[in-house]
Amino acid sequence: MFEHLEKYAGDPIFGLNEAFHRDVHPQKVNLTIGLYYDNAGCIPVLSSVRTAEQRRAQEPEPRTYLPMEGLAPYREAVQKLVFGAQHQALQAGRVATIQSVGGTGALKVGADFLHLAYPDSQIWISDPAWDNHHSIFQGAGVPTHSYAYYDPATKSLRFDQMLAELRELPPKSFVLLHPCCHNPTGVDLSPEQWLQLIPVLAEQELIPFLDMAYQGFGAGLDEDAFAVRAMADAGLVFLVANSFSKNLSLYGERCGGLSVVCATRDEADGVLGQLKAVVRRIYSSPPAHGGHITSAVLNDPQLYAAWVQEVAGMRERIAFVRKQTHEQLSAKLPSYDSSYFVKQTGMFTYTGLSSRQLLALRERHGVYIIDSGRISVPGLNTRNIAYFTDAMADVLSAG
Repeated sequence: MFEHLEKYAGDPIFGLNEAFHRDVHPQKVNLTIGLYYDNAGCIPVLSSVRTAEQRRAQEPEPRTYLPMEGLAPYREAVQKLVFGAQHQALQAGRVATIQSVGGTGALKVGADFLHLAYPDSQIWISDPAWDNHHSIFQGAGVPTHSYAYYDPATKSLRFDQMLAELRELPPKSFVLLHPCCHNPTGVDLSPEQWLQLIPVLAEQELIPFLDMAYQGFGAGLDEDAFAVRAMADAGLVFLVANSFSKNLSLYGERCGGLSVVCATRDEADGVLGQLKAVVRRIYSSPPAHGGHITSAVLNDPQLYAAWVQEVAGMRERIAFVRKQTHEQLSAKLPSYDSSYFVKQTGMFTYTGLSSRQLLALRERHGVYIIDSGRISVPGLNTRNIAYFTDAMADVLSAG
């Protein structure tokens, strides 16, 4: 009955991660999948999360379904974290927010909602991009295109070309943007560049969709939300997907949020109803356990303060690893400009390594990097940075 279907080739990142685990190299290094590891190479269980789970375990409750839109205190906490507690858009009731099945679920619900609202519109996504962005929107029936973003020659942003291309888009086009910690390049717009971009989005009547999967891993929880808050200040109508997979280390609990900033309270009420209708067609209601834990951490003043410190510790470790990698590469291979390690931000760094160099890293040194050359920075630590920079110097010096 289904012999006519093509076989799924699998996700290349997960496939490479599996190859890493099969590798018997004694000093192998995994820089493939976007997970935050601590300096011991372990995925942490945050103390704030552990405390919230212990409290919940002491008060057993029936495991009933959550509402389609999710827990009310969870949704309120998402709004405060993303927009700032006192933002006028929240005070005016102009933001419709749901609890989603991770950041990916937020993107899927948002994609279906946008296609329902504007069935003839298409979306433009940065070049390069997280591959799943294209898959999610294509799966929702939205054709996808790319806009200029990363310059491989300078390992920086092609901002002028990006602006020029967005100025040519048809009205009501969707534009996917990263407020912070761009995946896969680690290259972000500065606040000044965001303030130049926002009027272009408004003038062209474009609909921005912001994907904020790494809030807190760039400059700080508030600083990383600059673009979101600036767009809301400017009166734009737009969508924001956020995730707690990384900054709460709750990957498998699938905790995220989708917020739609509207022009009026009445419009936001109508949008929330449509978001619930989309959710009902896909998964009916979001996960309860992760929702309760996230809500507890974000709404308890002591747990929230502890979590803020834990996020700062993760952010500082990423910055330390970047600095150490840059310094060691500069010492081992002075002719190579490794400054991009400290100029780029967040979980990922784009190396610009060739396919031949990436294969050499894998086969000679057991260093696994995905085919785009993107490095997941938290895979490095004080035990393997020296080995990694030795391996990099070896393949780079070979040309």
